Amino acid sequence: MRIGTRGSALALAQAGAVGALLGGGHEIVTITTAGDRGEAIGDKARWTSALEQALLDGRIDVAVHSAKDVPGELADGTTIAAVPLRQDPSDALCGAAEIASLGSGARVGTSSIRRTAQLRALREDLTVVELRGNVDTRLRKLEAGEVDALVLAKAGLDRLGRSAEATGLLHELVPAPGQGALLVQARDGDSATLAQVATINDSSAERCVISERALAGHLEATCNTPLGALAVPASELDVTLRAWVGLPDGSHWIADEITAPPEQAARELAERMTSVGARELLARAEAMAGDGKETHPDGGFPSRRSDRVQS
Repeated sequence: MRIGTRGSALALAQAGAVGALLGGGHEIVTITTAGDRGEAIGDKARWTSALEQALLDGRIDVAVHSAKDVPGELADGTTIAAVPLRQDPSDALCGAAEIASLGSGARVGTSSIRRTAQLRALREDLTVVELRGNVDTRLRKLEAGEVDALVLAKAGLDRLGRSAEATGLLHELVPAPGQGALLVQARDGDSATLAQVATINDSSAERCVISERALAGHLEATCNTPLGALAVPASELDVTLRAWVGLPDGSHWIADEITAPPEQAARELAERMTSVGARELLARAEAMAGDGKETHPDGGFPSRRSDRVQS
């Protein structure tokens, strides 16, 4: 089986993990995406469109993605073939045991607008620093003292054999939809491949990821909108879906959770959050991202306020 993936160390580790689950002979095929070339072609598609094209062209049999990088709409002619067992979806703190232990003005590095918004909502006295590059690059910047702490995905550290770098877990942050999960994409109608890949599907992980992705779709969230969504199994049929939306400066936010079947949970939670202004909040966040205001937390934002919708 030809397994398509991006060429980063993390992407290769993820593809290798899927290959090991499938067993037998497989070939890892590296595909360069628009995101790898630094191109901005629109939301998450920059990381997946080249892989989807390779899949449709028959150059690969399956594509392996981080579930959090996959757009809500897949390319026509493709389908989600499996969601393997999910790893820890938590955000990890590197360089400190917990957010509370950081001093006022401490520099916390992240490239995620979601993490930036939630960190600022938790601690407005922190200095959130935009820090880009792969995991190794960011950890070197931490070691060099460019920041006092760093936020990364726990699952990414685990897959790269860097678990020891996580000095604390940020359970107070709601992860990105799909964080910690892998998504295996295949061609519709390729029955042999679909049957083989189905053997590595984890039904609990699949239900949770479907619910998180559906919520993002209902809220029309993009890469420029701070959205956290995490579902965990509540029963054989239900999930408990927790969500957070806010502005990049952390000044306004809405949080809620619900327990129901995956699709129903996503729909009803989106309706409840929309009823108290979630869509307007996300539209404002999108506008801030468009004019660069999210990088200037002290420049003309409204007074701090939070809303929690009671379940």
